[in-house]
Amino acid sequence: MKKFMLAVGLLSIAGTALAAGKPCEELKAEIAAKLDAKSISGYALEIVDKGAAAGGKVVGTCDKGAKVIVYKKG
Repeated sequence: MKKFMLAVGLLSIAGTALAAGKPCEELKAEIAAKLDAKSISGYALEIVDKGAAAGGKVVGTCDKGAKVIVYKKG
């Protein structure tokens, strides 16, 4: 059981690292597609420098962690 939990932990870390390396526009398009599939409207996704996400919720990290994608409703 310990080995299984360790494997799950390592895979989740690896998945996060891979997602962080995606180009911002590609990740933004994927997030927008997921929101549209859930019939969510009236939102904005912005690509900003890490740490400048005031006024929204961070929903993705891109460009190797240098930038974040911020979701704003309204």
